[in-house]
Amino acid sequence: MADHDPAPRSEPPSSGSRAAGGRAVTRLATAGVLALVVFGALFAFGRNHTPDYNRSLFGNAGVDAVALKAQLATGILGLALLQLALALWMYRRLPAVRGVPRAVPLLHRLLGLLLFAATIPVAVHCVLAYGVQLSSPRVAVHAVAGCLFYGAFAAKVLLVHSRRLPGWALPVVGGLLLVCVGALWYSAALWYLNDYHLPGS
Repeated sequence: MADHDPAPRSEPPSSGSRAAGGRAVTRLATAGVLALVVFGALFAFGRNHTPDYNRSLFGNAGVDAVALKAQLATGILGLALLQLALALWMYRRLPAVRGVPRAVPLLHRLLGLLLFAATIPVAVHCVLAYGVQLSSPRVAVHAVAGCLFYGAFAAKVLLVHSRRLPGWALPVVGGLLLVCVGALWYSAALWYLNDYHLPGS
């Protein structure tokens, strides 16, 4: 019988690729720590802050402020869903859509900034008027999701300017942001719009 050639040996990773991989791991770890720090800072501040239940939002207080926040949160959810569609477009995951015009990534970034800016007045009012409360499952989910949203956003800002990251990194963080927005809307805006009840409760 003829001798078989030995199986080809894989080339060892170059020093450059090892260094790039190390930098990617470091950047991912840094982003994770940053997310935890932002989450922890907001959570601690909200837990120790004395609520100001009469605080107004754009001149609206009490139930009027809650109604305005529900409207703003619904708009924010719409922006988040549009961001999801643009992200799927950029990753070529939309059916029957080929090619990514240059305007799509730019629009994705601009809408992301708009979404973030729209959350600020809502979040500031929530934290200063109510703090971080854990009095019921709905309230706890809302509080944790709000803190987690800003932690994830800080991590994404760091990662989006990084190179040689694993392909899953940005989609995972972006997906977490979308989940947070959905949880925030469900636990507060939908609760208000559904006459202070969650569907099925």
